[in-house]
Amino acid sequence: MDYDILIVGSGPAGQHAAWQAARMGKKAAIIERKPGLGGAGLQTGTIPSKALREAAYLASRTGTHGMREAASKARHGILAEAVRRKDVVISQQESVILKRLLKSGVALIPGEASFVDAHTLEVMDLHGGSSRRLTAQVIVLATGSRPRRPSDIPFDKQTVLDSTSILNLKRLPKSLLVVGGGVIACEFVSIFAALGVEVSIVDSHEQLLAYLSEDVVGVLADSFDNMGVELHMKEKVVAIRKEEGRILTLLESGKKLYSETVLYALGREPNSQNLNTAKAGLALDQGWIAVNEHFQSSIPHIYAVGDLIGWPALASTAMEQGRTAVLHAFGKKGQSMPENLPMAIYAIPEISWVGKTEKQARKENINYVVGRGYYKESARGQIIGDANGLVKLIVDSQSHKLIGAHIVGEHASELIHTGQLLMHFGGTVHDLVANVFNYPTLAECYKLAALDCLAHLHQQPH
Repeated sequence: MDYDILIVGSGPAGQHAAWQAARMGKKAAIIERKPGLGGAGLQTGTIPSKALREAAYLASRTGTHGMREAASKARHGILAEAVRRKDVVISQQESVILKRLLKSGVALIPGEASFVDAHTLEVMDLHGGSSRRLTAQVIVLATGSRPRRPSDIPFDKQTVLDSTSILNLKRLPKSLLVVGGGVIACEFVSIFAALGVEVSIVDSHEQLLAYLSEDVVGVLADSFDNMGVELHMKEKVVAIRKEEGRILTLLESGKKLYSETVLYALGREPNSQNLNTAKAGLALDQGWIAVNEHFQSSIPHIYAVGDLIGWPALASTAMEQGRTAVLHAFGKKGQSMPENLPMAIYAIPEISWVGKTEKQARKENINYVVGRGYYKESARGQIIGDANGLVKLIVDSQSHKLIGAHIVGEHASELIHTGQLLMHFGGTVHDLVANVFNYPTLAECYKLAALDCLAHLHQQPH
């Protein structure tokens, strides 16, 4: 074999698979078809959208006469500066990834990979058209996903956009209609509404982010309302058409919505179409690859990780999937994914959660209590002016163990890890009450929520 392991794709999953293999002394290579390293996580998704979000958040917090006026004053320069900053961050991160891979001894092979047989990949040079064949004992597929682009939607990268092309806008539109009410949709709604754009949402569900706690989503909905976002819930799009310099979005109910731009954000598709998986004996399920708990496909030495296997399709989980797959492939079979994975939505405000929702706890017939710690009750919350932030804890009534944590507000994506670690080590609400938190911090809201839980449990703190 030419290599111990070949990894297709240089996104978060591929990188961490390669680094783990190198740490184990394996001869490893990454095959990447794009000119830049990092996959969608760095180039067209996670990092650039979060960089734009940060600029929009800062713009929304400036001025003394309200968010709309401050954003309006900044609108002519903020997008250009945000895009510039986004590009700087991407360049810096790509350099970090490259140095780490080269330092680890991982080979980088440019080109598009496809199977010749179960152990052989043909790598096509996308510039010269030449190809070469490489063999490996283990193959890890980490090719990621792309925005879903139905053929009846007139995408043009200027007025009808997907979540990739919207990152390259050179000016702020006057109005934006977002189709979808999921994670990506809500993040872009936040970004553009905070920058003073007139934003509306069309979604088929009764509630945005329908799988989350109503009170947590309610804080986000209030934020959208304060930014002037118009919601069209329980509605379906039947057509999107260009009409006299505007975009007409026709709804099933008969409503006609006009906007300068449209973002279509309904789902993503796996990048598996060019892999020729059939030649390896590998079947696809609508493009996705089914795997077991070790991320093995139906062919034992071929693994798949990251967006290619579907939910949860997060950079954070993809990294651990890549590492776990390589450990299993080379005999370290004790490693498994953590049970409780943190999730985050980088909207304004942020939302993050780990573990069960109330709905799930009821479905599993778990007796539980809920405790809430509000940002406005903490000194730090008052200092930063976040009156609506919330830490919500779900605690098992019998064991008093934390089974779910849900946070909405500034720094939610950072704060969630306290709850995650407590759950990982089987901690109880009493551990939170007994802990000392820096003062003033938002983390104190954990103690406030824990004390609220104890009040519901009719117990005093130890």
